[in-house]
This record gives sequence, structure tokens and C-alpha cells, in this order.
Amino acid sequence: MNDHGMNNIENHYSDGYMEPEEEWEREGLLDPAWEKQQKKTFTAWCNSHLRKAGTAIENIEEDFRNGLKLMLLLEVISGETLPKPDRGKMRFHKIANVNKALDFIASKGVKLVSIGAEEIVDGNLKMTLGMIWTIILRFAIQDISVEEMTAKEGLLLWCQRKTAPYRNVNVQNFHLSFKDGLAFCALIHRHRPDLIDYSKLSKDNPLENLNTAFDVAEKYLDIPRMLDPEDLINTPKPDERAIMTYVSCYYHAFQGAQQAETAANRICKVLKVNQENERLMEEYERLASDLLEWIRRTMPWLQSRQSDNSLAGVQRKLEEYRTYRRKHKPPRVEQKAKLETNFNTLQTKLRLSNRPAYMPTEGKMVSDIANAWKGLETSEKAFEEWLLSEMMRLERLEHLAQKFKHKADIHEEWTRGKEEMLQSQDFRQCKLNELKALKKKHEAFESDLAAHQDRVEQIAAIAQELNTLEYHDSVSVNTRCQRICDQWDRLGGLTQRRRQALDEAERILEKIDILHLEFAKRAAPFNNWLDGTREDLVDMFIVHTMEEIQGLLDAHSQFKATLGEADKEYNSIVNLVREVETTVQKYQVPGGLENPYTTLTAHDLTKKWSEVRQLVPQRDATLQAELRKQQNNEMLRRQFAEKANQVGPWIERQMDAVTAIGMGMQGSLEDQLHRLKEYEQGVYAYKPHIEELEKIHQAVQEGMIFENRYTAYTMETLRVGWEQLLTSINRNINEVENQILTRDSKGITQEQLTEFRSSFNHFDKNRTGRLAPDEFKSCLVSLGYSIGKDRQGEIDFQRILAIVDPNNTGYTHFDAFLDFMTRESTDTDTAEQVIDSFRILAGDKPYILPDELRRELPPDQAEYCIQRMPPFKGPNAVPGALDYMSFSTALYGESDL
Repeated sequence: MNDHGMNNIENHYSDGYMEPEEEWEREGLLDPAWEKQQKKTFTAWCNSHLRKAGTAIENIEEDFRNGLKLMLLLEVISGETLPKPDRGKMRFHKIANVNKALDFIASKGVKLVSIGAEEIVDGNLKMTLGMIWTIILRFAIQDISVEEMTAKEGLLLWCQRKTAPYRNVNVQNFHLSFKDGLAFCALIHRHRPDLIDYSKLSKDNPLENLNTAFDVAEKYLDIPRMLDPEDLINTPKPDERAIMTYVSCYYHAFQGAQQAETAANRICKVLKVNQENERLMEEYERLASDLLEWIRRTMPWLQSRQSDNSLAGVQRKLEEYRTYRRKHKPPRVEQKAKLETNFNTLQTKLRLSNRPAYMPTEGKMVSDIANAWKGLETSEKAFEEWLLSEMMRLERLEHLAQKFKHKADIHEEWTRGKEEMLQSQDFRQCKLNELKALKKKHEAFESDLAAHQDRVEQIAAIAQELNTLEYHDSVSVNTRCQRICDQWDRLGGLTQRRRQALDEAERILEKIDILHLEFAKRAAPFNNWLDGTREDLVDMFIVHTMEEIQGLLDAHSQFKATLGEADKEYNSIVNLVREVETTVQKYQVPGGLENPYTTLTAHDLTKKWSEVRQLVPQRDATLQAELRKQQNNEMLRRQFAEKANQVGPWIERQMDAVTAIGMGMQGSLEDQLHRLKEYEQGVYAYKPHIEELEKIHQAVQEGMIFENRYTAYTMETLRVGWEQLLTSINRNINEVENQILTRDSKGITQEQLTEFRSSFNHFDKNRTGRLAPDEFKSCLVSLGYSIGKDRQGEIDFQRILAIVDPNNTGYTHFDAFLDFMTRESTDTDTAEQVIDSFRILAGDKPYILPDELRRELPPDQAEYCIQRMPPFKGPNAVPGALDYMSFSTALYGESDL
């Protein structure tokens, strides 16, 4: 074969793999040093495979001439069976066998141009080396692919990456870069640091370095020596093909380790996700149990309506409720917010890692907690309303009880001795004028008795009202009331009988002392007026508004305006007594100073009139004190209203701002998160205003103020608004963090996320955070998602709806929409990928052993797998074998494990 033919063959073999050597191109001949290196290396490479068939070659140009070992070599390295060789020893038998080998090489996509079996049979060394190089390229190097480069470039890049961290190693080619042996040592140390101490190697000892690498590779990695250290050192430019052949053996030796490392990394990643998810689930269960147990313990107290029926007892309960709202409930509000945040984060992580959604144990769903919390708030409102109504009722009861006692005391004082007086027979010994006086006296008593009828009815009415309002000491009230009524009935009967007796004697006794009679007639009503006035001036009252106290002040002013006329009447009546005294003194009438018609005296009237005039300024002072109290209450109303009218709109503005940020159209997610946390800090900084308002509200309640016309806000609405604001901020922060988690884990860009949010908001016209099916379809179309208008398009759309709205609520929320869009455009790990990774660690076995897991995985994750993997029950199982397939599918919720 001429030199030009050899040149064509070599150029073809090198195409796509490496550049042909300049010397071969120019002369068609190999450099003698290269030829020696190739011969040694290719021989060793062939023997590394032929030994598997129990044979070897000694002379590469001689031992392949009959084609038998050449065919055997191809069968070993390909794993396929070649046609049966010819066993004859004639030249044409040898050519036939070599042709069978060349045909098999050609069947693998290698074009053999200008090469025939005759050159191999004739022992042409250069042509034999070229053919072996072609086999090495096809079966040992061609499949090496790193970042879609050619075989040579891929192998070179692999060497560069593996040796990059090592000092004095800079792999740029397959000749000079490997002369000092450090590159070979670095490749071994990178994968098996236990075999070589790289720190003790020196660039100045190339022979020692090469011998170390070759000895270790042969002894521990089953890579035979294919190069001669002295030849490499003494050759100015060692042969690329020889070094590439030897390096490819390193690549294949470490390829399994690389696959195992990659598989172990993937498994570790998946198990860490599972362990973190389990931790979050356990924390959620613990927090949920604790919160629900606290609500369960608190509810009976809030639902209790038991009290000692006293005002002081209800006030103590109100103070306990205030302490509960200030100290005990706020930490539980934070716990509830944290619970919702952890639950949302957990569900997001489960979705992002292709795990099934977390279902809490029965009774601990987020909805269960929300319902329990709602019941707690309802009970709180009802409890506070009951306390306030009880305070009003008991205050009214105390007032009525005191009023009952006061009126009963006055009445019983008036009735003392009246029964004895009515039963007296004194008129039997009276003269006519004395009898007439007794009759007039009795008439005055009857008038007085009639006047007291209204007081008795008032006492009975107050007792009835105390019974209706369930006064705690109703028994004693009823007993006293019954005693008064019974006595009143007896007085009525006695009065009637005495009147009949006096009428019987009236026919005899006719003389009347006009002066005494006039006094009696005028003194009795004036005395009654004095009694009623004294009672009114000391009458207790209860008011809640400025209007009510002003009404009492006006009535008192009107009463004082009548005092002048009363003073004239008093003087007129007293003058009657003075006239009697003058007449008796003038005419010496025996017993004339005694007024037979009345027991009243001028002294009695003077004493009572003096008391009335003293009580008037006292009443003034009492009313003025109450006026000041109501003025103070009015000030409290205004203070509360002024503060509430600041706090209420501030809370509403913060809610609007947080809601606007939550719509997601104000900068990047990090910007939104930063702004939400600024709002969160601002809200907590504002808390002193709420606490100040609580103090004012306490003073308002202690002042028995139950209405405020200066503001539409109540403390309850502001508390609820404050708690809703905190909850809204926490929820929005959690949603933005979950969106960041989704964006980063799924590999979507901020621009994509902004586009998704913009499209969603565009069709969310009412800003409800959810889309109806038609709106959702329009949103998908706006993002370029193709949904046909035919029946198939509707089927596709219904399939999508089943993904984003699995509970068939009729709406699609943003997180479900975002999850769908990211899943459509990104890839995630799957159960199949995890199974493949375990299969690599198990060496293609359908099961894996505990020792293999401990060898390949970190200790905690290895034990995690060993504890959870079920025993392998398939054929050929060995003791301790574990089923990694069902374990992997269980990680993704695809089995019942």
C-alpha cells in the first residue's frame, strides 16, 4: 500500500476525534518513538480485554495476522458474537477471518477507507496499529461525551475538571501535560484519596510520580501498565494516542464511582427534603394540638354565666376578662398566625418536591382551627356583652334595694303607733269640742293615710321589680313588703271602724274650735308636702348622660323657685298657732292650747321646714357632683373617640397598603417582602397606641359608659381590625416567601413571575385573589397557552382545572395557578429518578443492602433509609435485602407504604 493510501486512512480515522499528527501527514510515517509507545500501549490495552477470554498477545503485528484473536478481541469488548471463524491455516483462511473482523467494525458505523485484510495478514505494523487505534476510538473513547463535545475534547475536559484543584497540574493536551506524572496521580487521588498521598509528590520527580501512578492503577484499579515511564520522560513529545488510550481506562474505571456519587447526591437531596417535611408536619401537629387544647380549656370559662349576683363579683370577672385579652390571648394570636404560615410553607415545599399534600390528623385541619378560633371569638363577644349587661342589671338592683329600704324605713316610721292610736277609746271621755276635734283629727289622719297609699304602692312596685330582676336577697325584701302590706290593710280596717265610732258621737259633740281646725286643715297638707319634699331631696338617683343630670338640675331649679310661696304658707300656718296662743292667754281658756284636731304642732312644722332649707343646698352639692362625674364621662368619650378616630383609619390604611402589596405588582418579590416587613415593623411600633386606647376604654367601662356618639368605632372592632392586620401581614409575607421559594426552586425568573402575576391580576377584576373558570382560561390564553375552541380544547381545559382546583370549588387561586405554570415550564425530580439513583448504588440489583447504604450515604440519611425501607421479598433475595423501589414511590405518595 502506498504512502498516500495510508495518509487517507489515518485522516479518516482521526476525523471527529483528533487532529492527525503533522509527521504522519507529511511523511506518511510514524515517529519511531511514537510507534514504540503505541505498540506497547495498544498491546497492553488489547491484553486487558483478551485476558477475560483467557488469552493474550505478545507481538501485536504477528498475533493478529490469522484474524482469530482479532475476532475474539472484538467479541469481548462489544459483548456480541461474530461469525464463526475459518480454522484453516492457508493465507485465504486468514484473510477471510480478518475481513470478518473488519466487516464487524464497519457495521458499528466506522468507515474503513483504503484498508484491506492483506496488510494485516502480511503483518504491516503501521496498518495494524491504525486498525487497533480505530477499535480503541470506537469502543473505548467514542462514547465519552462531556457537554456534547467530541470524544477527544470530552475526555480532555473531564481530565481538566477532575485535576483543577491540584497544584502543579495544568492539563492542556494529551502529550506534554502528562509527562511529569502528576496529572495521573491527581486523577487517582481525586477518586481514591486513600491510595495516594498527593501532598508528598513533587514536580521534580517525574519518574517516581509515573511509577507511583502506574503501580497503584495496576494493583488497585485493575488498569494494566500501558506506558513506559522512561519513554514518556525521554520523548520530547509523547504519543497522544497512547496517552489517550491509557487515560480512557482511568475514565472507565472511575465512571461507576462518578455515577454512584451522582446517585448518592440525588438521594441525599430527596431524603433531606423528606426529613424537613416530616419535621414541619410534627411541628404543625404539636402547635395545632396545643392551640386547640388551649381553646378547649378556655371555652367553658367564656361560656359560663355563673356569678355571685353581686356588682363586685361581676367587676372582678370583667377584670379577669381584661387580663385575658391583654396577656393570655395575644401569644395565641401569634401562635395561630405561625401555624398558618408553617402549614402554607409545608404545602408549598411538598408541591415543589412532587410530594402529596399534607393532611393533618383528624380534627387538626386548618379549617378546624379556624372554626375553633371563630367559636372562641364569638364566645368572647357574648361573654363581654353578658358581663356589661350584668353590671347594668346589678347596679340597677343595688339602687332599687337601697330605694326600697329608704321608703320602707320612712313608711314604717310613719306607721309606728298608728294601730294603738286607732284602737284607742279616748273619745269616750271627751267633751263636745274635744270629740269634734277628735273627729277632725281622724279626718286629717284619713287624709294622711290616703296620701301614704301611693308610697305603699311604690314600695310594692319596687319589691316586684327586684323579684323580676332576681335580686339575691329577694326573700327578705318580700317578707318586709308583705309585712308592710298586711299592716296597711289593718290600718285601713281600723281607720274605717274608728270613723264609724266618731260619726256615732258626732250627733252629740258639735262645737268646733275654728282656729284649731283651720290650723289642722292647713298644717296637714303642708306637713305632707314637707315630708314629700324631704324625701325627694334625699331621693337617690342614677344617670348615664349629661341630658339626664341636666334634667334633674332643671327640676331642682324649678323646685327652688317655689320655696318663696312655701315660706309664705309656713308663716301663715304658724301665725294661726300664734293667734291661738294670744286668744288663750287673753281669755284664759282651759286646755285651749291643745289642738283637738291634729297632733301636729308649730314646732313640728318649724323643725321640718328648717330641715328642708338645709337639704336644698345639700341637694345642690349632690347634683353638682354628679354633673362633674358626667362631664368627666363626656371627656372620656371624647378622648376615646379622638384616639379611636385616629387608630381606626390608620388600621384601614395599613390593610389597604398590605393588600396592594399582596397583589404582587409593586417591584420584585424581594422588594415586596422588604416592604411587607417594613409594614410589619411599623405595625408593631404602633402597638402603644392600641394599648393607650385599651387604658382609655377601661376607664370608660369603669365609668359605666355604654354608648359614645362621637365615634363609630368600638374597642371590639378595633381589636378585631388590629388582629386582622397582623394576620394579613403574616399571611402576605408567607405567600411572598413561598413565591420566592417556588421561583428559586423551579428556576423561573423574576420576569416570568411578574408576567404570571400581571396576567392573573388583569383578569382578577374584583381583587378577590381568585379566578372563575372563564377568567382562568382567558389568563392562560394571554400567556400563550394554546386551548382550542373545539371539544378537545374543552377536554384539555377540564384536565387543567382538575389540577388547579382539585376540590372543585369553582375558583383558581394564585398559588395553584403559579404552581401549574412553573410545572409546565420546569422539571423536577421524580420517583423514577430516585429509583435509578438507588439502582446505581445497588449495582443494578433490584434490592440494596444496609452496608451499601452506609457506604454511599451520610450516616443520618443512611439510617433514615434503613429504618423506613421494607424488606425485599422478590426472587433471589439475600438476608437483610431492602426494597428501595417501594420506598422511592412512597416518597412521592405513589404507594401505600
